[in-house]
Amino acid sequence: MEMSAARRWWILVVSMTAAITTTAAVNCTAFLLPQLIQGGLSPQRAGLFAAAAPAGLLLTTILWGVMIDRYGERRVLLISMAGAVAGLAAAVAAFAGHAPLYVVALALFVASAMAASGNGASGRIVVGWFPASSRGTAMGIRQTSQPLGIALLSLTMPLLASRAGLTAAMLVPLAVAVVSVVLVWAFIVDPPRPETGPAAVDARANPYREDSFLVRIHAVSLLLVLPQGAIWTWGITWLIVGLHWAPSTAGLLISASQLLGAGGRILAGAWSDRLGSRTSPIKWIALAAAASMGGLGALAAVGSPIAVVVLLVASVVTVADNGLAFTAIAEKAGPYYSGRALGIQNTGQFVATTAAGPILGALIHATGFGAAFAIVALAPLLAYPLVPSDAKVPEPQEPAPSLPRK
Repeated sequence: MEMSAARRWWILVVSMTAAITTTAAVNCTAFLLPQLIQGGLSPQRAGLFAAAAPAGLLLTTILWGVMIDRYGERRVLLISMAGAVAGLAAAVAAFAGHAPLYVVALALFVASAMAASGNGASGRIVVGWFPASSRGTAMGIRQTSQPLGIALLSLTMPLLASRAGLTAAMLVPLAVAVVSVVLVWAFIVDPPRPETGPAAVDARANPYREDSFLVRIHAVSLLLVLPQGAIWTWGITWLIVGLHWAPSTAGLLISASQLLGAGGRILAGAWSDRLGSRTSPIKWIALAAAASMGGLGALAAVGSPIAVVVLLVASVVTVADNGLAFTAIAEKAGPYYSGRALGIQNTGQFVATTAAGPILGALIHATGFGAAFAIVALAPLLAYPLVPSDAKVPEPQEPAPSLPRK
């Protein structure tokens, strides 16, 4: 049985549901906090509760990557998504039974830890089944899973929490996880990889020992995630506190920026397919990120209304590199190391984003929003010379004509 182009794209859609499940499990607490705080939970305890789910992902992402390299995407995704269903169902049951909040936090920690394979496994599936000529575009589409997941949660969970309670709100991420398990079981097929012969020996070689390409891409991504984190974490606060916008208006703008950012990821992937290189676009994106963040900082400092337009531009530019770096890492690491390499990538970016939040908060307190945004513009400038320029996309090759067994 041959893998048709239509089935490749359907597998991409299914893999996106796994990534959306990861996003939902990790970020669902943010959409419960307003109702919890209005119910009397202190901000300090709310912060601890919100940290439970991300902590689970942080601890298990690399471990899942190792398991993906050893056992394949389908098997690991089924175990991972089923575990996420169990953890989220436990959280729903805890809310329904009026259990202490730490019980809910523990359930969400488990759900996030189990769901953490979604990003790496779905990325490997794209690289494994798509030829190089369309791989960047496909990965750019897959990278829209995060903004789409956030949009889904933001449109449903706060409304359900206020009108029907926290138990009803938690049914949203649980439903996403259930759908993901069913679709993965029904449609995901492991991409072929060499099992014997010289090709298998080469594929099993540690790519980190060959050259500095992967290390440099990891370092570049850590620097480029800082302006992205600044926009995501502090953009809405700047609009509400700095510019005195109504929260509803600010929320709509940030939601629009998420959708624009999703489109930017797809365009960046298509650009890399056209150029035949993943890293050349990253260099241009780094310069554009520095320019947009610097411009945002300068305009915000002088109170120019144009700063809001530049915020939207920065929202698109600062996330455009994500899919390119993912694709470059998976292509370089190969079928036996890309799981752990993508795990390292995800963990590093998550740690950087988490650490940047309070650091930027202190910087904003000391210097103001404008100066803080301008200082963040230095990060992509530092990233620019680190981008490796010798990574070219391999010649397009169709996957093996016969499908491996499920």
